[in-house]
Amino acid sequence: MTVPFLDLKSINQAHRSDLVSAFERVLDSGWYIMGNDLAAFEREYAEYCGAHECVGVANGLDALTLALRALGVGPGDEVLVPSNTYIATWLAVSHVGATPVPVEPDDRTANIDPKRLSAALTPRTKVIMPVHLYGQPVELDPILAFARQHGLKVVEDGAQAHGARYKGERLGAHGDIVAWSFYPGKNLGALGDGGAITTNDSALAASIRELRNYGSKVKYHNEVIGYNSRLDELQAALLRVKLPQLDSENGHRALIAERYLQGLAGIDLQLPHIHLDCQSAWHLFVVRHPRREAFAKALSAAGIGTVIHYPIPPHLQPAYEPLGIAAGSLPVSERLHREVISLPISPVMSLDQVDEVIAKVRAAVESLAHG
Repeated sequence: MTVPFLDLKSINQAHRSDLVSAFERVLDSGWYIMGNDLAAFEREYAEYCGAHECVGVANGLDALTLALRALGVGPGDEVLVPSNTYIATWLAVSHVGATPVPVEPDDRTANIDPKRLSAALTPRTKVIMPVHLYGQPVELDPILAFARQHGLKVVEDGAQAHGARYKGERLGAHGDIVAWSFYPGKNLGALGDGGAITTNDSALAASIRELRNYGSKVKYHNEVIGYNSRLDELQAALLRVKLPQLDSENGHRALIAERYLQGLAGIDLQLPHIHLDCQSAWHLFVVRHPRREAFAKALSAAGIGTVIHYPIPPHLQPAYEPLGIAAGSLPVSERLHREVISLPISPVMSLDQVDEVIAKVRAAVESLAHG
């Protein structure tokens, strides 16, 4: 049996008839930008997240960038970001002219470590941008308390955490703004790019609505220098089809994760650690092995698809050489990036496939231990 890392075609086939109906509704409406489906999705996603406001934008990177713009972040400012994350988190900071300041993760959860924030704080710090990496929420209470103590704003990167919960409440309105991506591979994925922000602050939501639409509240009247970053009407309609099934699909992901945790216990493989206050959306099931490349090669030969999220940390990317952060400066993140590898997990994965992965992983680990 071969097991692909992610079968997007099968995921979307499960919704095919409703997706086709949504497409035809938009096609027949003759209204393709900022129409009724976008407005409806914004209401529905805000309600799902427990937030007062949702604003759809073109993609997840724009969601982060516009959130920072709405908060007035710009040149001379610093934003505390995880050292262990996808580069989009850092890029948003750079796009507004500010400087990303990396904070090391908790080695167990791989999420930003709240205890390390104080060492990164300077008079120029304006925002903390935690990432709910792999679908697991960060420890929000100490981050929010630190932000209040120092007069900072909190922009959460929720791109991988649709439906995840912190202390029983869905993510979406704990910080000042939460930025979301609806990239096709996400738990709530569109059939193209898409993004949004959620917030309880109506003034921030209004600012982002203006920024996403050329800096305009009224057509041809441009108040600020804005962007063309609107969640497409068609993608909004397709997301409306998939949103009601998100909790059920996340439940299947959780079932797979629990089966992995039980089936892979006791071998030389570091498994995910979930904080007691957090309920993961299980966007990814990320394990760690000290001989990752050999481990990945063994699984590939056995027909098991894997992906490395992510092989190079942002501070070692050529794009961020100007920051002058030398290799070895962020050892926790660098070790994670050398060791992490993601196993298959999705709402259409069968338990037989899960058991196949478990068997092949155990065999690969055993072989490497004696190889």
